[in-house]
Amino acid sequence: MAEDHDRTAKDFADAVNMAPAELDKWLDTDDSKRVGWKGEDGQGAGESVGHKSGRRIVELKRTKKADLTDDDYAHMRKVVGYVHRHLKQGGPATDKEHSDWRYSLMNWGHDPLK
Repeated sequence: MAEDHDRTAKDFADAVNMAPAELDKWLDTDDSKRVGWKGEDGQGAGESVGHKSGRRIVELKRTKKADLTDDDYAHMRKVVGYVHRHLKQGGPATDKEHSDWRYSLMNWGHDPLK
């Protein structure tokens, strides 16, 4: 299990290229709060899945490795999967910098322009 956790931690570190303070600051923006899936009907007024994940990513990045739980590692794998899937989409042909594609990835801790 330790080997699996080591691999997950490495993959997570590779996928999440935003520092905790940088991600924290991003999550406070209107663009961050605007994008993402918010429920079955797409009309949910609550926090998006990605925004909630971003808050958890900040916590994970600030947690000592020895204190990480199996649930933490499961979330790390979820983050890695999300980032990889969305990077394969390639984003819009123009203005990636101001796109919902980029903003959504940033909610998950990855800035594709870095």
